[in-house]
Amino acid sequence: MDDTAQVVEQALANWKASLDPKLELGGLYVRNPTAHKWKAPFRSLMLRESVFWRLHDLLVQSHVLFQAGHVLGARILLRSGFETLALLIYLNQLMAKVLDGTLNFHTFSEKTSQLLLGSKDRSTNHVAINIVTVLGHCDKRYPGLVKLYGELSESAHPNYEGICIGYSTVDHDNQVTNFANMWAEMYGNTHLKGMRACMVLFEAEYNEVWPDHFDELERWIEANDVELEATKGATS
Repeated sequence: MDDTAQVVEQALANWKASLDPKLELGGLYVRNPTAHKWKAPFRSLMLRESVFWRLHDLLVQSHVLFQAGHVLGARILLRSGFETLALLIYLNQLMAKVLDGTLNFHTFSEKTSQLLLGSKDRSTNHVAINIVTVLGHCDKRYPGLVKLYGELSESAHPNYEGICIGYSTVDHDNQVTNFANMWAEMYGNTHLKGMRACMVLFEAEYNEVWPDHFDELERWIEANDVELEATKGATS
């Protein structure tokens, strides 16, 4: 087992041990009753932990498929992993904009509802934010993220790579097309690196960026509570 494989497996084990089994609203009120009378901070925390649970689940399954030689399925799950990671990155970007005064708090609150409760099938009252739009914002923080997502999408979709390259090679001399599963040959040496990249970004956003922004957001709400009460319903 190479170093990357060991790092990924150990990280997944560490993540499993770190998953929070519950979220108690009462503890937030004790922490800061003024800040947590507003729903946005709770939704922010709920989203953070839900992203952690989902991303762990996706990457564990991606790793299982990869170990079993099912590289296409592993890549599709990794693609979903980057989509999930993007929600946390975007949430952190939104909190930063509230703090620097470039995003209205009430608009931020609505966006937390969309991120947490949004749907495409109208099963909820909130319309989901397009994930490509979210990834576009994330790419400003992590240049190359959209490109990597696009590469994973080419595997996931029945495009040229997903159909022709993934399952055939052409012998031009003999004018013969040979069929075979080519995914392990194409991506067997890079999949774990992709998983590790996803995990490194998540750990930075989850362990460093989000806690700092959340602490600042609580203080910001407390300092601006009177104005927020006076502007309820404003989204400009």
